Amino acid sequence: MANDIKDQIDAIFFDLDGTLMDTDDQAVERVARWLQRLHWPRPQRAARRLVMAVETPGNFLVTMLDVVGLDRLAMAFAGRLRHRLGRRMHDFRLMAGAREMLIDLSSRYRMAIVSTRAEAETKAFLDQHDLHDFFELLVTCESTWRLKPHPAPILHAAQQMGVAVERCAMVGDTTVDVKSARRAGAWAIAVLCGFGGRAELERAGALWILEHTSHLTSLL
Repeated sequence: MANDIKDQIDAIFFDLDGTLMDTDDQAVERVARWLQRLHWPRPQRAARRLVMAVETPGNFLVTMLDVVGLDRLAMAFAGRLRHRLGRRMHDFRLMAGAREMLIDLSSRYRMAIVSTRAEAETKAFLDQHDLHDFFELLVTCESTWRLKPHPAPILHAAQQMGVAVERCAMVGDTTVDVKSARRAGAWAIAVLCGFGGRAELERAGALWILEHTSHLTSLL
């Protein structure tokens, strides 16, 4: 079936957090430092469990905000809050193996970013790691009124690139990414290097689930 998908895809859309951007491990490290100050036993392990426990309810909240049409306002508020708390916009980690994967895929596919991140943060990440040339389009929380898991961002990306949405693949680490892709009619490829669990990604309708984003080269 891997050979079949290669012949049916013209464009690949990438999520950022947990897919190209290694933000989940950064979150674990921040929580671990906080737990360590509290003299919590085995803070690193406890931090990972805590962050993973928050991930699924967080995705559920995003889905509910989408249902009532408040997802974009909520993401805008989150962006302002990150800025007010002084979150540095230049301290982004690139997922291991991502550059090599992008170099390989860029010779065969058109590529775009489809993220709920703000445009300024998205550009800061791409600037930091010199990735702009790989992507012909950035779809962020300012691009469409509705956000993932609504299909609007993926439909918008396909329309802007002039590619039939059924010939586009969305790569992400959460059920939000998978649901957005399926609702838009795109291929849904999930990765486990974020905090999405295999079972929930399967339930959401992921057509392929890879251990890591860098493994895309073996599929595509």
